[in-house]
Amino acid sequence: MTGTATAEPIRIIGVGRTFGGAAGTVALEQVDLVVQEREFVCLLGASGCGKSTLLSLIADLDAPTTGTIDLGGRRTAVMFQDANLFPWLTVAGNIELALRFSGVPKADWSRRVTELLDVVRLPGAEKRRPHELSGGMRQRVTIALATVCRPDFIIADEPTTALDVVVQKGVLGMIRRLQKEMGSSVLFVTHDMAVHANLTDRLGIMYAGRLVEEAPTRALFRRPLHPYTAHLIRSLPRIGDDAPRHGLEGKPPSLAAPPPGCRFHPRCPLAMDICRREVPAMLELAPGHRVACHAAAQGILP
Repeated sequence: MTGTATAEPIRIIGVGRTFGGAAGTVALEQVDLVVQEREFVCLLGASGCGKSTLLSLIADLDAPTTGTIDLGGRRTAVMFQDANLFPWLTVAGNIELALRFSGVPKADWSRRVTELLDVVRLPGAEKRRPHELSGGMRQRVTIALATVCRPDFIIADEPTTALDVVVQKGVLGMIRRLQKEMGSSVLFVTHDMAVHANLTDRLGIMYAGRLVEEAPTRALFRRPLHPYTAHLIRSLPRIGDDAPRHGLEGKPPSLAAPPPGCRFHPRCPLAMDICRREVPAMLELAPGHRVACHAAAQGILP
């Protein structure tokens, strides 16, 4: 069954993950996030910020060190960063394997393969092997695999990273269309704000293992509250705007030895003494708009 009117939200509460024991590397710390029924939520951040670690915990591929994850009884599917297809199997063979493990009767496999390939606009590709497909076509097969069981909740770990921008747009549009048709919720991670922002209902911004801002997508672009978010938005290219873009000074901290207080403070133009001493709480400063920033809590905007 797909999501119903009474479907429970997906709740991620206080989730953290430490590697190498209690004194090891804190890859993720105190992440709170709720994904509502039929909602498309995107987590955005630089490589190494913890977003893929969070998805592996939600997908039950790893266990959190702290916190709880409640999927509300949702049927869950995962779209991985690479099109993970068995190269020795045909497209049909890859999909049939997923149908088998989903409990679909063998007598229905041929019909379901045809239906799924029609849905992802790859009719007639049953007998082709992965190496005979383009990157975008392989990713469409991955989408077909993820939707075999008509999931209530789709976890997508940068499934379009290796594709060019035009192909990305087509694949992302397809994911959005299928999500609406199935009534699923989606949690999508990316490092590319420009390509993905117009598809999402809400955006969460991650930095150095923490969620630092979360809001409805339009509200976040209109009025970012965290200095890191504001920098990301200002760095986006705009048609007709040839003003130079400037990178942030410094680099993200090592998660093996992160700075005290706010982890962004060594690079933050608004940093105050409290930022160097205390971890900012995640506060809701506008309806549905949460931010972890001492400056924003005092009304200082980036």
